[in-house]
Amino acid sequence: MGYELAIGDRSYSSWSLRGWLVFAKAGVPVKTVSGRLYSDDFKRLLAEFAPARLAPALRLPSGLVIGETLAIAETIAERHPEAGLWPADPDARAMARWLASEMHAGFTALRSHCPMNLRVSYLDCAPTEAVLADLARIESLWSMAQTAHGAEGPWLFGKWSLADAFFAPVAARIAGYNLPVGAEAAAYVATWLADPEFRAWRAEGLSEGPDQPFYKRDWPTRPWPGDARGSVVNPS
Repeated sequence: MGYELAIGDRSYSSWSLRGWLVFAKAGVPVKTVSGRLYSDDFKRLLAEFAPARLAPALRLPSGLVIGETLAIAETIAERHPEAGLWPADPDARAMARWLASEMHAGFTALRSHCPMNLRVSYLDCAPTEAVLADLARIESLWSMAQTAHGAEGPWLFGKWSLADAFFAPVAARIAGYNLPVGAEAAAYVATWLADPEFRAWRAEGLSEGPDQPFYKRDWPTRPWPGDARGSVVNPS
């Protein structure tokens, strides 16, 4: 028996994206079982993964079920150290854990005003002051990580790490809601838009049935940003 991951709609479930990226980037096989959010099917799926209450939920090879994306990430990092999911440098690793934890617990204004929706991109979402404050904090964290530890690549700590998994849906929100960010943050978003695993997840989500009404917003739309290289973000 291998790993089994319960997820919600790929287009909308930001926490499911984070959990799935842990396995995709580690190269660890996992069976995904999905259910449509806000449906009886989803309730049945979660019942099969009790006592976890939310998606993603992970069933380990032993049969034990664990919930919460941060716990899933730490479990896979511990069981598969060869994957190098956390930075090797102790200071970088401590900072990466801090960033992942702050994302896990915070930025409620951004998450509420701009729920992840990988099926549409808006020209303008009228961000509130609270949303802009969240964005400013996120940009400062990204800049701190990349300045201190990002010399070896385009990710927050140079090489991809679990901290990036936790901010992938934030990058998707910045792209999808055309949120105002500086050049460094826009480059990081473009890295995610070009990422093969992210693109595969988004493509699969587009075929998962009709749009979810809960995520519809009455704002003008534009094509999903980014060409094949993911190079167009926040065009002027």
